[in-house]
Amino acid sequence: MMTSRRAHAEEYSLGAPPPVSLPLQWITADPCLPRRPSKTHSIIQTGPKTYQCNEREKGFSDHTSLELHQQGVLPGKKRYWCHECGKGFSQSSNLQTHQRVHTGEKPYSCHECGKSFNQTSHLYAHLPIHTGEKPYRCESCGKGFSRSTDLNIHCRVHTGEKPYKCEVCGKGFTQRSHLQAHERIHTGEKPYKCADCGKRFSCSSNLHTHQRVHTEEKPYRCEECGKCFSLSFNLHSHQRVHTGEKPYKCEECGKGFSSASSFQSHQRVHTGEKPFRCSVCGKGFSQSSYFQAHQRVHTGEKPYKCEVCGKRFNWSLNLHNHQRVHTGEKPYKCEECGKGFSQASNLQAHQSVHTGEKPFKCDACQKRFSQASHLQAHQRVHTGEKPYKCDTCGKAFSQRSNLQVHQIIHTGEKPFKCEECGKEFSWSAGLSAHQRVHTGEKPYTCQQCGKGFSQASHFHTHQRVHTGERPYICDICCKGFSQRSHLVYHQRVHTGGNL
Repeated sequence: MMTSRRAHAEEYSLGAPPPVSLPLQWITADPCLPRRPSKTHSIIQTGPKTYQCNEREKGFSDHTSLELHQQGVLPGKKRYWCHECGKGFSQSSNLQTHQRVHTGEKPYSCHECGKSFNQTSHLYAHLPIHTGEKPYRCESCGKGFSRSTDLNIHCRVHTGEKPYKCEVCGKGFTQRSHLQAHERIHTGEKPYKCADCGKRFSCSSNLHTHQRVHTEEKPYRCEECGKCFSLSFNLHSHQRVHTGEKPYKCEECGKGFSSASSFQSHQRVHTGEKPFRCSVCGKGFSQSSYFQAHQRVHTGEKPYKCEVCGKRFNWSLNLHNHQRVHTGEKPYKCEECGKGFSQASNLQAHQSVHTGEKPFKCDACQKRFSQASHLQAHQRVHTGEKPYKCDTCGKAFSQRSNLQVHQIIHTGEKPFKCEECGKEFSWSAGLSAHQRVHTGEKPYTCQQCGKGFSQASHFHTHQRVHTGERPYICDICCKGFSQRSHLVYHQRVHTGGNL
């Protein structure tokens, strides 16, 4: 028997897979971790331990067991290499277990629920779920565990112990698996591959989560509304919609948030931090979603399409707002006059009509505006900037809305249709103004004479009757007119009736 063992030991020292057939009870993830009690294991423990490991002060009853142990714990002895990802192992059994990561093989099945595992240790850890047995209890908090190893790991929460250190950055971890996952940040290793799309991951848990994209599995269900989620974290965040819980509170302004990500984004309002920077134009953003949407300005990508008129948008929010043009939905109501708006920003702009507030001031001419966007558009009058350019004819505009109106000249598109008479319009404002022909509505009233108008442009033209303003000047004789059409008619005097 001893001769046979020496032959096996010599073969193993040369790098060949060990011919020793270990009992099933010996299979474990770490040679130093306590093994599951068994009859075979008990016999080994009671026998004489004449072979000692000098590194770990551990004893073994035979030389082969000592060699197996040393190759598992001593550094620099990795004789078995994975051809798929290049990872090295000191024991062939560990390599065989690892290869199941790539093959997807899960040979160990639970007889209770049929769930499969690629390691026996994982199966053993799973079994107490059915029995509910938790014999190992934490003395600090009373929490119970089904395995002693889980209790040992948990105790580090109370002690603060982090025995596993990263040699690259020095960061500490309470579990070896967490350290191994972290080390892949430095190595860039992604051993877990999705069989459907080929995407790779550094953690098996991330692969499992990703696979739900293909299976459309959503195992986490809200008991209140029945909504399902693919991640437990998303379910917990969603449940706060029903409970109203907002555990994350801003110390600056006292505002509460239901999710940590929303809270972190909000804090940048106070700090002014803009960590997401565009490499093309250098513009900074406080949120990654804003940054991603901005990048589409440079790429021209518009992934969100309206199914009614085919118009595309670079923001899903813009598509959502646009769809109200077709549905006629106006969920935002003014409490003063009852007028409805399809967008919250339009309601806020409208409310300044009642308050008269104009907090935005132009430094060049001191003119005031009720909206920041109006001030920004106005400032281009002074700078001459025209950032919005037509790709078809090259004409530039100071406002995006003017470019959008202009582009319809080239496309001839008229997506806005009157339900009363069927007349079509190139933009929604034209349709809204036209609809007053049918309703008789005249929302613009002159404070001087009480006359009403259906369109703002007609109202502004009428006001010049009272103010005497004549902004349209003839270049030839310097005569002034209150309306552009009057100036055009007058210019025929100089041209002999030809324009």
